[in-house]
Amino acid sequence: MNKINFRSKSFYPIIAVLAIIVISLGLIVVYNSNSPEISALEKMPNYTEIKGKYNAEGLKYEKQPRMGNANAKVKIIEFADFKCPACKKWKEANWDSLKKEFLDTGKAEIYFINYAFIDRDSILAASAGEAIAKQNNEKFWEYYEKLYDHQGDETEIWATQGFLLDFVKNNIDGIDYKLFEDDFKGHKYMLDVKEDYKTAGHYGINGTPQFMVDGKLLPDSSYQSLASAIEYQLSFK
Repeated sequence: MNKINFRSKSFYPIIAVLAIIVISLGLIVVYNSNSPEISALEKMPNYTEIKGKYNAEGLKYEKQPRMGNANAKVKIIEFADFKCPACKKWKEANWDSLKKEFLDTGKAEIYFINYAFIDRDSILAASAGEAIAKQNNEKFWEYYEKLYDHQGDETEIWATQGFLLDFVKNNIDGIDYKLFEDDFKGHKYMLDVKEDYKTAGHYGINGTPQFMVDGKLLPDSSYQSLASAIEYQLSFK
């Protein structure tokens, strides 16, 4: 029986290649573990980590940010994710028209419910909005408009804690920033975001943006459908 001579020079290149592969795999593992995106993601809670009691039934208008006349005859709900490109496009194309035609005229009032589903930083962006809304309802809508204007790539983790703290500090005046920072870092309103998400799912929301008019879910998110639904409800009141 022939014996393999492991000291043969022909095995040195093989051993060298294997060593390079092992080292390369080790470097990949180290790089991934230190990747800023992964590190940021690990610091963000997911819905299973957000504990507490919530109720997914009932639209709970009184808990949501709102805009418009409180005595308006029609109530609109927007379900949205701050990371959603379609939500940004809808805001850019239709938000001013909605305000001019229905909110400023007192015909309708709009409420915002988070459906933060794209990634963990969607939840973080939603919780920052909740923290602002709890201080100042009007400032929430400033956050709403400006954050969409500064929206990052949907496929990237951009709405990190550091980004959102800097964003609010530099763009949202008129709030107690220290209180916001404490509430946001302390995840004070994460359960509110989870309740929004579960409520939306309970009523059949499966993407964003989606709208309800007087509790009825619209078949699509076009401005024409929304305006027609508002006018239809006004015709009965």
